Amino acid sequence: MNSPDELRSRQQKLEQSVERQVRRMKQAEKERRTLIGQTVYLGTVGILFVLPVIAGAYLGRWLDALTQGYQVRWTVSMICLGIVVGAVNVYLFVKE
Repeated sequence: MNSPDELRSRQQKLEQSVERQVRRMKQAEKERRTLIGQTVYLGTVGILFVLPVIAGAYLGRWLDALTQGYQVRWTVSMICLGIVVGAVNVYLFVKE
């Protein structure tokens, strides 16, 4: 059978493991996100995506106005570029 020293060692390891898990649970409870915090987070993600798209649309429209005739070539191109930039912004923000 197991010696008393081995039993004490196992018991100490078990106690340390339980204490560590209790500390983690308490810390997770303290750091739980609130509804306001989640709303702000989602709003920030939305702004990070939408602003480059809108900026691209305005820039493209301005570039199209400089050329003769009615064309939307620059507008569509800049909107697509804005979507790519916005997606990269969101990815980097969420990754962090």
